[in-house]
Amino acid sequence: MRYTVLVVIALILQSCTKEYTAQEVVDHSIKAAKLDVLNEATLAFNFRNKAYKAVRNKGIFTFTKEYQKDSVHIKDVLSNNGFERFVNDSLVSLSEKDKGRFGNAVNSVHYFSILPLGLNDSAVQKKLLAPVTIKGKEYFKIQVTFSEEGGGDDFDDVFIYWFAKDSFTLDYMAYKYHTNGGGVRFRDVLKEHTVKGIRLVDYNNYKPTTKDIDFFSIDALYEAGALQKVSEIVLEDIKVN
Repeated sequence: MRYTVLVVIALILQSCTKEYTAQEVVDHSIKAAKLDVLNEATLAFNFRNKAYKAVRNKGIFTFTKEYQKDSVHIKDVLSNNGFERFVNDSLVSLSEKDKGRFGNAVNSVHYFSILPLGLNDSAVQKKLLAPVTIKGKEYFKIQVTFSEEGGGDDFDDVFIYWFAKDSFTLDYMAYKYHTNGGGVRFRDVLKEHTVKGIRLVDYNNYKPTTKDIDFFSIDALYEAGALQKVSEIVLEDIKVN
């Protein structure tokens, strides 16, 4: 009996002291949230009065965004074949610049909606940073950048993700972007949704009160209350098939 107790204690200590790679942390987080199910499923939700749908099947995808503008119905479609826009069910001609701009807008919402699932895309480069404690809870801290090839128009953006050490849940994220003059955003979880066992989340969205900050220390600014809330990222009427 005493031997069994010692073995159990040893296993617990081993799990507590195990050193994880960035890849292992992301894999554990995806598994804990059951997000891998979405690789072969349809996810639909509403966001800011627009209807979004993502159909994924082993790398084949179709992302849509539909909304009404005055008396006009607009449907944007992003797939492996590129971007298309339909106005009142008619395909419209667009410049390559507009295709890229509208396609990025569709992709961005779908990308953020299923994090951290997208962190295993081939263009993603993950780096484990020093662990931190936020609000008394210990976190893995991972930097994400993108290779130029396959990284999209915003490949030079930098992201940081914080994963809880006890559960591997993604609780915080931040990103430094360069489009439209650039900026920094930080998000914390506003609400968790569990749909067919899958964890999806809403976020509070913050920005620094000054431009001259150390992006990699933004978690300390958050704890110090030095960030300004600018919006909420709320998914409504979520459905998974």
